[in-house]
Amino acid sequence: MAKNIKTEIEQNTSNYAPNNNLALLPPSSDIETKAILRKAITANRALADLKNKADHLTNQDILISNIVLTEARDSSEIENIVTTADSLYKASVTPEIQLDANTKEVRSYNRALWRGMKMISERPLSTNIFINIVQEIKQDTAGIRAIPGTVLKNPSTGEIVYTPPNGENVIRDKLKNLEDFLYLPQYAEIDPLIKLAVMHYQFEAIHPFADGNGRTGRIINILWLVQEKLLNRPILFLSKYFLSHKEEYYNGLRKVTSDGEWEKWILYVLDAVEQTARDTGELIDKIVTARKVCKDELQTYFPKIYSLDLVETIFSAPYFRMEDYLHKNPTISRQTASKYLHQLCSPYKRTDNITAQILKIYRQGRENIFFNQSMFDILNNR
Repeated sequence: MAKNIKTEIEQNTSNYAPNNNLALLPPSSDIETKAILRKAITANRALADLKNKADHLTNQDILISNIVLTEARDSSEIENIVTTADSLYKASVTPEIQLDANTKEVRSYNRALWRGMKMISERPLSTNIFINIVQEIKQDTAGIRAIPGTVLKNPSTGEIVYTPPNGENVIRDKLKNLEDFLYLPQYAEIDPLIKLAVMHYQFEAIHPFADGNGRTGRIINILWLVQEKLLNRPILFLSKYFLSHKEEYYNGLRKVTSDGEWEKWILYVLDAVEQTARDTGELIDKIVTARKVCKDELQTYFPKIYSLDLVETIFSAPYFRMEDYLHKNPTISRQTASKYLHQLCSPYKRTDNITAQILKIYRQGRENIFFNQSMFDILNNR
C-alpha cells in the first residue's frame, strides 16, 4: 500500500470500531425519531434562510468563489493536507509549477467540486459521479478498490480498528444499495437532510476508494444539497464544522458501526447543517457590508474611476490580476485598467482624517497581483 494511502487511513479513520459487516440501507434503527424530526425542521429552516439570503445577493459569484476555496482548504485539512490561507488564495494567480504539493491537492479538490456540480446538472448523484470526483481529486484514473485486504489502523498502536467491505463487486453492490436508498419511491418521504446524514456515514463506511474517500464524501454532501434544491449554489460546506468537532465526528461514525447508534449521528449532522447555515449567513452579511463600504469609498474618493465592475473585481477573491478586471469590463483598455488599480493601491486621507488604502500590490514574475485585505480577513474570521 502506498505511503500516502496508509497515512490517510491511519490518520483519518483511527476511531472506527472493528466491524467487517456493513449493513445495507435503510438502517434497522428508527431514523425518524421525534428528536431527529424536530432537529430536521430547524436545520431546514436555517438552510432556507441561507438560500433566501444568497438568492438576493447582487452577485452570487463573489460569495461562491471565495467560500469554495475556504471549503477546499478545510476539507483537505481534515486529511492532514495543510496549506495556509495565503497560499491557497494566491494559488488562483500562481502558475501550477510554482505551487507546493499541498496547495495543488487543495486546488484539485476545488476542481473536483465544480466537476461534480456540472455532472449533477445532467444526471443524479451516482457511483459513476463518485468515481469522477475522486479521479479529479487524486489526478489519476483510479476507480473502485479491487485489491482485497484493505484495513484501517490506529496510527499509534497499529491495531486494526475497521475493515471496510472488500472486493470491487461487493463495494459496487453496497454503493448500488446506497443509490437505492436515495432514490427508490419507498424512501421518498424521508427528509433529504436525514438522507444526507445516512448517506455520509454509509459512503465513509463503504470506503470505496484506495485514497480520497473523505474528501469525496464531503463534496457529495454539498452536491446532494444542490441536487435536492435545498440550495441553488454550493455555498454551505460542513468541513469546518467537522474539523472543529472532529472527535465528536469520528465517535459518531464509530458508534453507528459498533452499536447502530443512528440517532446521535443524524442529530450531529443536522446540527452541523443548522450551525453552518447560520455561520454562512453571517459571512454573507460581512461580505455585503464590506462590499458596500468599498463602493461608498470609491464613489466618494475615486468618483472618476468608480464602476460596479471595479467593485465586483475587488471582491472576486482576496488576490486577483488585472486580467480579472478586464474580463469584467472588456471595454476598458489595459492601460486604463492598470492606472485605476494602481490608484487604489495608494493611501488616501478620508474626511475623518483617517488614512485608508483599498488594495495592496505585489509583484509576481512579470505581472502585478492585487490584494484585498478586507476580503482576506472576512474569510479567515479576523
